[in-house]
Amino acid sequence: MHNSQLFVKFASVEWKIIHIDETDSTNRWLREQGGEEDIVVWADFQTAGRGQGTNKWESEQGKNLLFSILLHPKDIPANKQFAISMQVSLAICEALGERIGDLSIKWPNDIYWRNAKICGILIENRLQGSRIRDSIIGVGLNVNQRQFHSDAPNPVSLWQICEQETDREQLLKDILKAFDRHQGKELKTQYLSMLYRRKGFHPYADQNGAFMAEIVDVEEDGHLLLRDEEGKERRYAFKEVSFII
Repeated sequence: MHNSQLFVKFASVEWKIIHIDETDSTNRWLREQGGEEDIVVWADFQTAGRGQGTNKWESEQGKNLLFSILLHPKDIPANKQFAISMQVSLAICEALGERIGDLSIKWPNDIYWRNAKICGILIENRLQGSRIRDSIIGVGLNVNQRQFHSDAPNPVSLWQICEQETDREQLLKDILKAFDRHQGKELKTQYLSMLYRRKGFHPYADQNGAFMAEIVDVEEDGHLLLRDEEGKERRYAFKEVSFII
């Protein structure tokens, strides 16, 4: 198996980047191999790549960008851990935005091109008291795959959009460079401005059925606040409401 390492410094962050041929999960690899330094591992193939919950992530060998980031945040309390989700979502949008338009973030952190999903993110935070001990951010980004065969409802890749190959390693470096920039007070404002369906009324569904609503806010802890057509505000945690597309 071929493994490679390099160190890349962007602004204040020096990333140790490890490339491996194959693993079951880059998140699991970092849980077992990572230490106290900030590390990125990317793989050509994952045998057990997954999305949120029980969702599987389809990826053809060597075609897409499958990576995980191990972070040790020093200034993010546990009750504001959604900041990490906003930061990585915006970084991916910025890097992709250099190549394509019509991008948005579908709450909480799916990256969409128009009404199709180009990227999924899975974040696992380990807490220590009221602080975040470390955070593993897993990303599956559809890059050069030309066809999808799973029952996922709406996947799309960079190749399908622009019909040209993209250098996966360069795209990863662009994402890491952008990740270092998206911090501070403007993070939430930037995130809200990129939200999928950020304007107007759109169809949603919860345990009581379908309804029309508009986005009011995303709270610091990540809850989505909607307002329905009757003016009633509805507050949801992840998986408590779905977008009807």
